[in-house]
Amino acid sequence: MNVYAKTDIGKTRETNQDAFDTGYFNDGTVWAVVCDGMGGVSGGQVASSLCIDKTVNAIKRSYREDMTVNNVKNMLVSAINAANSYVFDESLKDRELKGMGTTIVAVVIVNNIAVVAHVGDSRAYIVNDTIKQITKDHSYVQLLVDNGKITLEEAENHPDKNIITRAIGIEGFVDVDVDIVDIKDEDILLLCTDGLNGYVRDDDILKTVKEYGDSSTEKLVETANLNGGHDNITVVLISSDNQGE
Repeated sequence: MNVYAKTDIGKTRETNQDAFDTGYFNDGTVWAVVCDGMGGVSGGQVASSLCIDKTVNAIKRSYREDMTVNNVKNMLVSAINAANSYVFDESLKDRELKGMGTTIVAVVIVNNIAVVAHVGDSRAYIVNDTIKQITKDHSYVQLLVDNGKITLEEAENHPDKNIITRAIGIEGFVDVDVDIVDIKDEDILLLCTDGLNGYVRDDDILKTVKEYGDSSTEKLVETANLNGGHDNITVVLISSDNQGE
């Protein structure tokens, strides 16, 4: 599989509080982790960086070639919970970091099965002839949608759309949601922070990926900036070696 990634500070932020990392294991298994930090001048940047480091290190330390999908699921949940505890503990040591937190969306793809774990409103999509959001935002507006208070269209422009209901590092324990998805040759898995989907509509993400393929990360970031760029932007694309054959 092929992995393409890009992060950008955006048009108005002074620092980039997004963070990501990607990689491969010897058996061809692909992994990727994306975080979107929050908390003061430096807290968000610290939280996302710590979360990436702890999660990735745990994945690298725990992964084995004979793992089942359920093993991978448990590995991801354990890795993210360990990262959560570490970020939470660090936030208690420094007054300037108090209350820092971060979202996370992480994936391990083994034998064409994607195990996607997330906390917060960073997203994972499957893109082919259509676009489908895999993850479900842990956000205030998603709760409003779920309860029938607003429509999905109203959620896109809701004034409280940036309020999240679950994040890494806010409490000592966090619930991690996991989705398991079969990946076909024509599928592209897209991970992103809300700096992308907050400024580029899903149908425009689909159109861009279909038109630009492997170079879509650059174009998606460019489009988010053209549409305002009021947040940091991070995009990771994972495609099959057989893409386009």
